Amino acid sequence: MEMTVTRADVQKIVGDELESLRSRIIANHVAAKQVASGRTKSSIKVELTENGGILWGRFPFGTLETGRRAGRTPHNFISIIRQWIIDKGISVPPIQYIRKPSERWKPKYTPKERGVMSMAGAIAHKIKTEGTKLYREGGRNDIYSPEIEKTVNSITRRVGLLFEQEVEHINLNTKNEDGYNK
Repeated sequence: MEMTVTRADVQKIVGDELESLRSRIIANHVAAKQVASGRTKSSIKVELTENGGILWGRFPFGTLETGRRAGRTPHNFISIIRQWIIDKGISVPPIQYIRKPSERWKPKYTPKERGVMSMAGAIAHKIKTEGTKLYREGGRNDIYSPEIEKTVNSITRRVGLLFEQEVEHINLNTKNEDGYNK
């Protein structure tokens, strides 16, 4: 029985391990209560290539462990934070109007919308000037860092075993100079 390690064998191992990594990262992300809209979670994809595999995530994926440092923000950052508040289901007190609506003036936003926009503005300002709470607290390393290390070790071990079996098979089928098995 001839055994040959093929690229497909190695790709299968890499694919299985990356899918497992993807699942563990998502589980850690959910357990850390970081999920708001689910866009980051659903953006994590595995792509197998000719020479291995890639685990993709949306641009802010790295901030799951590090947080976001202070500094420049996107032009629509307040809207992003506003949507985050809504997605997270954070309760925000309404801000009532002092002025009474009349024929000449109708409020543009409801008191609830005003409260959410005010909170979003405050949070966006805090992040822009000081970074996120996670960043200010020094980050964490339990979402993907240890999982990546486990995956690399597992791939190395599993692929190594494949080649070890191949080498064993080669040794068992060697013949000496006279054509006899050793």
